Amino acid sequence: MNGPWRLLTRLTASVLLGPCVSVGAAQDAPSTPPKPFRVSFDVNIRERAESNHAEFLGTVPGDSGEWLLQRLELLADMRFGSHVQVVAQLQSALAPGKQVLIPVDRDPLDLEQAFIAVTERIAGGTLVLRFGRQLIAFDLQRFVSLRDVPNLHQPYDAAEAEYRHGAWLLSAAYTRPVQISAQHRYYSSSDLTFDGLHIERRLATLGNVSGYVARFTHNGAVFTSALGNERRSVFDVRLAGTRGGVDWDAEAMRQTGSVGAQTIQASAVGSSVGYTIASVAWMPRLGLGVDSASGDRNPGDTKLQTFNPLFPNGFYLANYTGYVNVIHIKPSVTFHPRRTIQWMIAAAGQWRETIADAVYVFPAVPLSGTIGTPGRHTGTYVQTHTDAALTSHVSIGFDATYYAVGDAVRHAGGRNSTYVSLEVRYTFAKEEW
Repeated sequence: MNGPWRLLTRLTASVLLGPCVSVGAAQDAPSTPPKPFRVSFDVNIRERAESNHAEFLGTVPGDSGEWLLQRLELLADMRFGSHVQVVAQLQSALAPGKQVLIPVDRDPLDLEQAFIAVTERIAGGTLVLRFGRQLIAFDLQRFVSLRDVPNLHQPYDAAEAEYRHGAWLLSAAYTRPVQISAQHRYYSSSDLTFDGLHIERRLATLGNVSGYVARFTHNGAVFTSALGNERRSVFDVRLAGTRGGVDWDAEAMRQTGSVGAQTIQASAVGSSVGYTIASVAWMPRLGLGVDSASGDRNPGDTKLQTFNPLFPNGFYLANYTGYVNVIHIKPSVTFHPRRTIQWMIAAAGQWRETIADAVYVFPAVPLSGTIGTPGRHTGTYVQTHTDAALTSHVSIGFDATYYAVGDAVRHAGGRNSTYVSLEVRYTFAKEEW
């Protein structure tokens, strides 16, 4: 057992057997009249040991090994009465033992959040205005996520307005998504923007119906068959809910616009349906996920059909492939041995939507040597994931995935991969007046 695994073993023992640093989330305003000023302090610690035999499906030298991903977050949440909130959060992310670093692996110290929020009651609803660096996520986080699986979260430098009234939620935002420089530092600029309008309505029978229209801009974008300034319009609709033992989540996105001289015509569909057998021990949920995202069918024409997954959730496709030019079918079974334990087992197949476009690894990086090559089958994987809350402050997660590459990846020099991780999370909140 080498260094990172020994370190995680010692950390686990210290967390379970002794006191540790405090962490947590800010508390909502109490029902009694709020005091003029209150402040809470949160600390979040996550340590994850990973073993990956081919992080980029074996196409990058040195992409195999074992390492530790460490993340520490310190947050101060100040409330001035019931109307004004000021939040500041620091983040430190390190990756000891990892030889091939990607941008989201490391940033020794940075400002993850720093915003001011103002809350007012208007016309029977609640209006919240937020200004500054903040974390934003939509729905199931297929395309706009917190990016929790890698080491660094995805913040946004944003101006946002949110209005809630009964079953309705309406929000609008202008954001500059935070990027990571070659020096492993957070920054944002007008070269990358994401802004739009989001609306959601709770329905008694269908669950939540939501949708958003957005504008994504990226100067100097590079695709396999296009390059230039990207101006992408996004139209998204989602339906999610539960009824009896059935749950469902379906989302569709259409993208138009241009990249350089090429016009964009791209789309994606994501769906998940499940049935929970509550009368059986461990309450198994039988699930099926079906996803697809378009690829560029003719690199020589003036249309770009390559889907842009925006700010995706890596865990959604097992951390290997990106949500681009893909068809993904994933049956699964999830057990609940206890209220605080969830254990999922799944097997999935992946194919290219078109062989004219590349195979993409997370988040949207084309694999060299896969454009126009024969073989639609990207790969097949089996996966297990377990989450368990040990105490009110300590939880653990375990993941294991075996990915068998298909012909499309094997012809490009890729190989089968095994991924194993063990994660320990410690959170605690301390409120002071």
